[in-house]
Amino acid sequence: MLPTKRFTDFIEQNALFEQNSKILAAVSGGMDSVVMAHLLKATGFTFSIAHCNFQLRGDEAIADQQFSQSLASQLDVPFHTVNFDTQKYAADKKISIQMAARELRYQWFQQISQQSGYDVIALAHHQNDAIETILLNLTRGTGIAGMHGILPKNGQLVRPMLFLKREEIQDIVNANGLAYVEDSSNTSVKYARNKIRLEVIPKLKELNPALESTFEHNLKHFRGLEILLEQRLAELKRDLFIMHDNEIHLPVEEVKKLSPKSLLLFGLLQEYGFNETTVEDIISVLDKHSGRIFESLSFTLVLDRTNLILAKKQPGPAEPVTITNGEHEAHYSNYRVSILHDDSPLIIKDNPMAVSIDTELLVYPLTLRPWEQGDNFHPLGMKTGQKLSDFFTHQKIPLHQKKEIPLLVNGNGDIIWIGGYRPDERYKVSKKTKKVTIFELYKL
Repeated sequence: MLPTKRFTDFIEQNALFEQNSKILAAVSGGMDSVVMAHLLKATGFTFSIAHCNFQLRGDEAIADQQFSQSLASQLDVPFHTVNFDTQKYAADKKISIQMAARELRYQWFQQISQQSGYDVIALAHHQNDAIETILLNLTRGTGIAGMHGILPKNGQLVRPMLFLKREEIQDIVNANGLAYVEDSSNTSVKYARNKIRLEVIPKLKELNPALESTFEHNLKHFRGLEILLEQRLAELKRDLFIMHDNEIHLPVEEVKKLSPKSLLLFGLLQEYGFNETTVEDIISVLDKHSGRIFESLSFTLVLDRTNLILAKKQPGPAEPVTITNGEHEAHYSNYRVSILHDDSPLIIKDNPMAVSIDTELLVYPLTLRPWEQGDNFHPLGMKTGQKLSDFFTHQKIPLHQKKEIPLLVNGNGDIIWIGGYRPDERYKVSKKTKKVTIFELYKL
């Protein structure tokens, strides 16, 4: 007898799929996936079988493929199969054979699912697989998410066999005389998961014969803790994440109050690519001078005076752009620059994105470029020069934004205008001015 009631109860309790759902069942030919296919058939679900041949075990892999096709014929369901050059894929991507096989099969499952309109992809993981996953995660290092093992449902992936232990599946196979194929690689301890299954878990069961039941309870507790943490992080994001244009500001004083600080700050920054080591480094400088920059693959985090500023990484400094006499428009980085020539000594007020310059003082060609170390100018209203780095500090411009500010530079090397902030005193419109050139920035 097949445990059809337990099967359908588990599916319903975990909302894996509906009776009318269209299911793609991943079948290797091993006893786990074979039992899953028979259970799907016995409970009246609409499903198809999908089998991957990774071409790693020669004739044995071909036999598995043929067996899976025969099983589909026996159960009278559609059959999908594919052959992968797994070794080439692994070599090209410089990853392990196991990781290559994983990527290939999940990519293919998604492709078949989209093409044929399947609602879910059913995988035959059971309770022992979940235990092995937790132990494997613990040996490699993991957070709370790695402690819940294998979830019954993760997006389109469903695992309707998680209610069964490996020994129970073996009993079902024996009691019902179900044919299956055995993957010889499952007995090789050169793979970490097999080593845990064949060597570690038997030792643990000597200490606790009811290991599976204990882990089943532990999994529920770990998942509950994970849900609590997710809820707390969602609250913190609402309270601490302050949006400024394309940046996220986290008040430093509020970050200092987090407890436990490492766990919560890592949870807040993890999705932006920051690892636990970097988070510890961030915490260590919260009481020190501002200006420290931390980077993940796609984001930067800057310790400013009062905030941690999180921003998506920008391309390197923009290439300088030359403006020749008579031009009316130029493009620099994320800006369009409008250039207007006027016969009246017009002074632009209350618009930091525009400036009036005495035309007779311009030496062409002009240049638009980013800030460079050592740059200085004479801020409007001052008779003496000032380093741009000092000006930026007084303006409280974060370090990561300095390179994004366009500088208008005269042909003689003088900085005429810090775009969006301040013109140079030496180039302002005066009583002697006869013509002005107006530069206006538009952010694209």
